[in-house]
Amino acid sequence: MAGPPPELVQRLYATPPDRFVAARDAAVAEARRAGDPKAAREIGRLRRPTVAAWLVNLLAIRRPELVADLAQLAESLRAAQRELRGGKLRELSAQRRAVVGALVSEVRKLAAAEPAAPPAGKLPLAEVEATLNAALSDTEVAEQIRAGRLLRATHYAGFGEVPRPQLRLVTGGAEEPPVRERAAERAGAHRTRDERAAERAARAERAKRRRALERELAQARGDLDRAEQELTEAVGSERDGSATLDRIETELAELERRRAVAEQELSRAKLARRGAERSVTAARRRTGEVEAALEALAAEAGDADAGGDPAD
Repeated sequence: MAGPPPELVQRLYATPPDRFVAARDAAVAEARRAGDPKAAREIGRLRRPTVAAWLVNLLAIRRPELVADLAQLAESLRAAQRELRGGKLRELSAQRRAVVGALVSEVRKLAAAEPAAPPAGKLPLAEVEATLNAALSDTEVAEQIRAGRLLRATHYAGFGEVPRPQLRLVTGGAEEPPVRERAAERAGAHRTRDERAAERAARAERAKRRRALERELAQARGDLDRAEQELTEAVGSERDGSATLDRIETELAELERRRAVAEQELSRAKLARRGAERSVTAARRRTGEVEAALEALAAEAGDADAGGDPAD
């Protein structure tokens, strides 16, 4: 029988780590009920990822096109290193920082959409960033990320320009004449001075790059502090908004209750009005009947009085 379906494995690795074991055990039980012991064994061997690895898996599962962009950038970086293209490597390194930063932001959004995800302030985004950087140099890590099967975060020291090898031309043959040997020695002395100058220039360039990177790091940390402050303010605003919404919903519930009471009272008032209207109609009818009887009685009395008077 076939192993576990890929979509099942993907669904398990998209499950938050604190629910992974329960979901895996349920999948094992389902495979056994379906009569597939091999799949049950393979599912049972799946291991729970760390929170950081789960976040990276979530990125690969929900946004595979972004992980594909990361793999393409990794290939460009490796090609630039192999070809010793310093300018291109620096350009790609800047692109790497931008791409990894965008992916970390996307991870934060994906986690916010997961009901069982840890709070935003407790997400191990630094480990996520380190793992994404590692994927740019380690093809095995990149493949695990692409498959959405990462179990733990990993790290890489970072990209740097590959130093150019020191080349030396070696010739063979007959022994050179003394004049040419002295010329070679003078040329060697010149090369030594040039090498020392080149080494000093390289050290100066490294120091310059280090200062630039330190400035960039300080700016990035400042941006991080501002972003964290914005996140704290946003969380506070969200909490205040939730409290306001809860209060309004409580008020609405009270208003609905009062509305129901008022509707009942209005219904009773309408019934009372209809009863009063019927009473008024009956009373008016009875009044008319009594008035008509009185008028008839008065008319009879008048006729009687007129008939009983004697003639003079």
